[in-house]
Amino acid sequence: MKIVVKILKKPVTSTFIAIFCGFIVASIVLGVAGYNPIDAFSALFGGIFSKPKYISNTIIKATPIILTGLSVAFAFKTGLFNIGAEGQYIVGTIASTIVGIKLNLPAVLEIPLVILAGVAAGAVFGGIVGILKAKFGIHEVITSIMLNWIALYLSNFVVSTDVFHQPDSTSTYMINESGFTTILGNWKTSDAGMEFLSHNKWLSEVLLKTDVNIGIIVAIIMAVVISILLYKSAKGYELRAVGLNKDAAEFAGINVNRNIVQSMVIAGALSGLAGALAITGTAPHKLSTMAAFENNGFNGLSVALIAGSSPIGCIFGGLLYGGLLYGGQSVQSAIGAPSEIINIMIGTIVFFVALTKIVPALADRLLKRGEKNVK
Repeated sequence: MKIVVKILKKPVTSTFIAIFCGFIVASIVLGVAGYNPIDAFSALFGGIFSKPKYISNTIIKATPIILTGLSVAFAFKTGLFNIGAEGQYIVGTIASTIVGIKLNLPAVLEIPLVILAGVAAGAVFGGIVGILKAKFGIHEVITSIMLNWIALYLSNFVVSTDVFHQPDSTSTYMINESGFTTILGNWKTSDAGMEFLSHNKWLSEVLLKTDVNIGIIVAIIMAVVISILLYKSAKGYELRAVGLNKDAAEFAGINVNRNIVQSMVIAGALSGLAGALAITGTAPHKLSTMAAFENNGFNGLSVALIAGSSPIGCIFGGLLYGGLLYGGQSVQSAIGAPSEIINIMIGTIVFFVALTKIVPALADRLLKRGEKNVK
């Protein structure tokens, strides 16, 4: 009994239970709507794992939301609610596009500059939220939401300017090719590359049919870095102390306002990095007019919740979320079920994740009942 209770009290157990509940609810909804849940889930998993290009596209889809999830999770750990990851992501794409168009340097210089521009833009947007919170006590949710809309309209403004607008289109010019972070981009289309890939069907499908890029590698590295920062460094201790109890942290001599600003700068930089890698790593490598948010930042919020605000957990939460989003398209094409069923599933998972404290409470009750029976 004690072993069962111990397992139930682990945070990862609550997450798995939430995912299981999400599939159960989705099955019920599918059944009520007249669709076979088994066929639907077969199509879902087939759309993720059945072909190398599907696996690659799932990872590509997951990459930006891993980073924005990491951004939200980092802010959570420091006592802040970074709902502005969407806006920080957007300004990251704006800055990277502008620099990528204006500069045409060798790749060894172009790529770092384009990415750093996105990181800096996201950091500035996050920093604005942090300063307003620290200096004036304005809640970060309010300022973040406003900045999200500012970022969206700023992006559309940049697209419409004569300097960046591509004639007869609803987008900017593409960034210079030297700024691309696609893996083996030039080699795979060369004669030598085509000759080599012709003998390797799996690798050929991944490299030639998807925008495979360095994004996932960067995302994993950043998750490890943020984990080390939070749990293995003095600065991380300060940030978490401020998040747990500002008054106690201030009494201990920690500069609360400075840590609030630093936390939002780091969170914004992570979302800006996600935007930069989206521009450099995936086609069409440019901005387009947006009628609404693309939700890469808002999806990061769900990823952070699924991961329990664990930096490493964001990798797996992002892959799960990316798989559901990408594989969910197959549900509609294969059996005709509306793709909204995937959104219902995701919403259910997030809902049950929000109730994670119930599982340990039930475990305690189960343990007490077991002890009473023994007596």
